[in-house]
Amino acid sequence: MKRLVIKGGKKLTGEVAVSGSKNAALPILAATILLNGESTISNIPNLLDVITILRVLKSLGIRAEYHAGGKVKIWNTGSVKHVAPYELVTKMRASFFVIGPILARKGLAKVPLPGGCAIGSRPVNIHIKGLEQLGASVRMEHGFVIVTANQLQGKRIYLDFPSVGATETIIMAATFAKGKTIIENVAREPEIIDLANFLNKAGAKVSGAGTEVIEVEGVESLHGIDYEIIPDRVEAGTLMIAAAITGGEVKVKKAIPKHVEALTRKLQDIGVSVKVDQDSILVKGNGKLKATDVKTLPYPGFPTDIQPQLSSLLAVSKGTSVVTETIFENRFMHVPELKRMGADIKIEGKSMIIHGVEKLSGAQVRVSDLRAGAALVLAGLAAEGETEIDDIDRHLIRGYENLVEKIQSLGGDIFAPTKKPALPNNS
Repeated sequence: MKRLVIKGGKKLTGEVAVSGSKNAALPILAATILLNGESTISNIPNLLDVITILRVLKSLGIRAEYHAGGKVKIWNTGSVKHVAPYELVTKMRASFFVIGPILARKGLAKVPLPGGCAIGSRPVNIHIKGLEQLGASVRMEHGFVIVTANQLQGKRIYLDFPSVGATETIIMAATFAKGKTIIENVAREPEIIDLANFLNKAGAKVSGAGTEVIEVEGVESLHGIDYEIIPDRVEAGTLMIAAAITGGEVKVKKAIPKHVEALTRKLQDIGVSVKVDQDSILVKGNGKLKATDVKTLPYPGFPTDIQPQLSSLLAVSKGTSVVTETIFENRFMHVPELKRMGADIKIEGKSMIIHGVEKLSGAQVRVSDLRAGAALVLAGLAAEGETEIDDIDRHLIRGYENLVEKIQSLGGDIFAPTKKPALPNNS
């Protein structure tokens, strides 16, 4: 069991750079299944989830190497296998992204039902329904989803919910479909735009990303490219809250301020000073925090992936806050651990009622999922005394590159007795 030890009460100060986006990197790496030849993708974070998707690609017959400085080189000769390995896909939900490009490339894909954080059911039925509407036949067999299609056909598709994963899956599958695919009620997240930009640079014809309707004109092939992915907006948001909850002053660099506008507005409501520049965000906490209400929504609404972190801040904000979660049904699993640290929180249905307390106290707590782990780190930074956070190796280091080192560089008293994951090379 791996753990973090935090001695709270220190204000974070200084400058820190945001790493590349995990949630952009994973579908883009999956999309390399569609590309012929050599590609170089930069700004890839060194994370366990990235390790997993690279191993999935290699199991499919694609050569994938991680190089120093966050560059991944991909060689795709076109001889892609159609079966994704059970032991890898069940480790991480995002591995299911490969089903769309494998189907488009081979006409047959066999992919296990995915695993990942236990924050809700997150069914893949929207993905599957979209593939069926493109003309694929789908069946379940021994825990695998098996999809077949001689030739995918462009269609008009309406998503029952603007799912990020389903939007990305259908875009990738439709890239080689015959004719035009129109996808309505799609997700509008920045990671969708990044995937579309990546595919278009490789020769695809995807338009409308970032709006509620995306059109994909099918093409016959895609070529290898060089591409740099966007910064991680969830990491940027986590670092912003870290400055606020410790009453510090931190300049978050290599960020895209537009991607965290919803959080910026909430921090300002709470009483935190936030000033944005072209590619940086200066956050200054003054210790005079006040309650606010939050409701998670698809982008550009308040992101569910930052809700647990913000709840740690609201736990020490004066007054009563109401946080309503509309995306995932189990995204309150950090609450019992925050209560162990002295937080006054009650769950009522899909909402948390948070009565701000003067201070939190250090305690031994356990990580239940990725963003809950980040919330507990933030709480530990603000708490009086020492906090021990267990099970970080199963969750926290999946989604944050060098988080401990970054907090240390800002003056945080935090120690992680873990080894940095090594990404696979060409061996």
